[in-house]
Amino acid sequence: MLLLSVLGCGSATAEGVPAKRVVALSPHSVEMLFAIGAGDTIVATTEHADYPQAAKHIDRIGGYHGIQIERIIELNPDLIVIWDSGNKAEDIQKLRQLGFQLYGSDPHTLAAVADDLLNLGELTGHRQQAELVAADYLQQLQALRATNQQKAEVSVFYQLWSTPLMTVAKDSWIQQIIDVCHGKNVFENADTDYPQISVENVLVRQPQVILQTQDKGNANGVDWSRWPEIPAVVDNQIYQLNADLLHRAAPRALLGIQSVCDVLDQSRAELSAK
Repeated sequence: MLLLSVLGCGSATAEGVPAKRVVALSPHSVEMLFAIGAGDTIVATTEHADYPQAAKHIDRIGGYHGIQIERIIELNPDLIVIWDSGNKAEDIQKLRQLGFQLYGSDPHTLAAVADDLLNLGELTGHRQQAELVAADYLQQLQALRATNQQKAEVSVFYQLWSTPLMTVAKDSWIQQIIDVCHGKNVFENADTDYPQISVENVLVRQPQVILQTQDKGNANGVDWSRWPEIPAVVDNQIYQLNADLLHRAAPRALLGIQSVCDVLDQSRAELSAK
């Protein structure tokens, strides 16, 4: 179901006219706009918006630490795609006060990616392509679930970051990916979705697999070989994965899910062969 979440008033898109000048304030919304054929409407974006290749040539107007409001005023966009959990609240409030048309893109579930694709398609006049992309995304997501749900469960520790040592739990984005691949997150029931933990906590939970992102600061931040008591360590089941594919709520999340499922399959095979 299409659930438009447009904030602001008096803009062309509010009257049903497709947005032609879009400021996209997150890497994932840039990916979505390109996926539905609306990439050429983007006049500015933020740091780390690097996919597809064409996105690297779009003007940067800030990042996580703040955006250049004056530059946005100069660009005079008819739609700004904001990111509630990635943009500063005061920046969003300022844009709202200035009367810009805002759309909040911040999917918290894997399925919600399809809703955002449809909404952005409606706002930019790319409804037909957005419907195709969204339907294909949901079909592939369901196929991944069906393929993996009967496989043997593998206990997983996801190392979100090394210093401080952090992981994921409950309804976090990565938790949903692990669920699709029929892994068992050993910190699933932590008190918060992104808890800070200790090596001792990992020792107690005895994961069979450790997943890390490929960022050097993360992958090299903890020398797990010092703790051979952990099954994942002694069995050499530590894997590094692409953070952009895993952490961005965009259609490429399917590739991130597949990468997790692939390494869990590899782990199942190697553990069963022991």
